[in-house]
Amino acid sequence: MNAETLKTEIKSDIIVERRGSAGLITLNRPKALNALSLQMVRDLTAALTALRDDPAVLLVAIRGTNKHGQPGTPESRFGGFCAGGDIRFFHQAALAGDSALEDFFTEEYSLNHLIQSYPKPYIAFMDGIVMGGGMGLSQGAKVRIVTEHTKMAMPETNIGLFPDVGGGYFLSRCPGHVGEYLALTGEVIGADEAIGFGLADIKRDAAQLPALWDALGSRVFVSGAEADQWVATEFIADPERSSGATGHIDTYFSLQRVKHIVDALEAAKDDPWAGKTASVLRKRSPLMLHVALEQVRRARSMSLADDLRMERDMVHQCFHLRPGARSETVEGIRALAVDKDYKPQWLPARIEDVKPGMADAFFASPWTAETHPLRGLK
Repeated sequence: MNAETLKTEIKSDIIVERRGSAGLITLNRPKALNALSLQMVRDLTAALTALRDDPAVLLVAIRGTNKHGQPGTPESRFGGFCAGGDIRFFHQAALAGDSALEDFFTEEYSLNHLIQSYPKPYIAFMDGIVMGGGMGLSQGAKVRIVTEHTKMAMPETNIGLFPDVGGGYFLSRCPGHVGEYLALTGEVIGADEAIGFGLADIKRDAAQLPALWDALGSRVFVSGAEADQWVATEFIADPERSSGATGHIDTYFSLQRVKHIVDALEAAKDDPWAGKTASVLRKRSPLMLHVALEQVRRARSMSLADDLRMERDMVHQCFHLRPGARSETVEGIRALAVDKDYKPQWLPARIEDVKPGMADAFFASPWTAETHPLRGLK
């Protein structure tokens, strides 16, 4: 394959190109902020597997499309990465008892594992919104590029869910107790915080991204080792952004229980940040705050595969412990994305009403080790 070689495949809402020694993947569902459908998950898995097994492809990169601009122009391909999974689909499928909901999570988590264990350099252009499932597509990358437009979060407790797609694994590896903070609050962070918290590697001006993308496709390498060396040389992390201060966060989010955290935040009368953070937590699903806190702390000592198996158990329970409209997750999505009344009827309604042990049911697996849908992950 030479530098002039170009092969483009368009599948559902993704575009796959082979240029030079690179496989280039574009998420192409901009009107939905590139939210992942089941078909997109399947097409991404097929594309990454094919690129992995293609000896002419020595590195892979992924980006999202922008809903502004004309399709086909380089500038239109940046400005938004991925807002997560298609939560409207989750809502519809849960109410209909559609088995495709189970398929979605099994296949999405398998895709997350594929990315985290990818044998070739995988580069994520994390411009614009990077949330939920978008984090699952990017956190396993060898190089995670953020820009001045990056808005990163794991906001699942806002819809009665927990930070999945391996969130337990990568959030628990953040410094101090930042993982608990991000998991419970769903706080949106920018590029510098993402780098300081270990969730991104380098920051580039958004205007530079088209040239960087083109540079990936314009080179031909003679070996994987040469491609690895070029990536390591071209994308050097900025040492000035290599650490993030976490003391303020640790003061509160190292505490044992959700109520302890909220009580301490509310007691800090002279600290505006603490008051704002407590107010945010009061709006989240009280039950899922407890589930997410337990998730991050369990995952801290887990392998990625074991964390994903745990999360697969958890997401099953989110839709089956209280099925249909009674599900905390279905209610959260209804309030945020379907009816948009922004008044979820959480059950229990208050943090104080969540009794010890209520979260435990979410960690019970409905499968044996031999029948688990993610039993093959290593």
